[in-house]
Amino acid sequence: MFYLSSSKIHKSSIHGDKFRKTAKYLAPSIILTLLCAHSFALTSDAQQPIHIEGDSAEIDQNNETIVYTGSVEIVQGTLRVAGDSMVVKIKDDQVERIITLGSPARYSQQLEDNQGEVVAHADSIIYHTGQERIYLKGSASLQQLGNHLSGESIRYDIVKGKVDANSGDQPGRVRMEFSPQATSIPKPAK
Repeated sequence: MFYLSSSKIHKSSIHGDKFRKTAKYLAPSIILTLLCAHSFALTSDAQQPIHIEGDSAEIDQNNETIVYTGSVEIVQGTLRVAGDSMVVKIKDDQVERIITLGSPARYSQQLEDNQGEVVAHADSIIYHTGQERIYLKGSASLQQLGNHLSGESIRYDIVKGKVDANSGDQPGRVRMEFSPQATSIPKPAK
């Protein structure tokens, strides 16, 4: 489920502050109602080892950095990130951050309770391993449960299932498309 953790509400010349306050509180409620089913990425993925591969790798021990190039891929449980090149930042002998660039870079991960998977792409994907957060930057797109969100940048908190999208300085807006199947309330299993 998408949770918009922050959104830009523009002041309407007709309704002013009253409109902004109402929209601020109603928008998340409407989105939650439309999406209705709770879905989070598999929590067990964070306990899995991180496997990284590419056509070549250059290790810089002084800067605690590894640069992979050529068809790079990360696999951690069901989490997958792929692209053209990747920079892995190490801190205290642990992977701290992985920056993947691509045309586009791609991310996917299985959701809990057989809810399918979340799929995303952007010009760059930054995976903050310790915080379990994904930052999509440049022509970002995120799909989950038949719903689609796009903007210049998207921050996705894997653990909380929260999403923050932004249009940045680019022309255009944050867009969301809801699938009719995703808006129906799921019936309890018998």
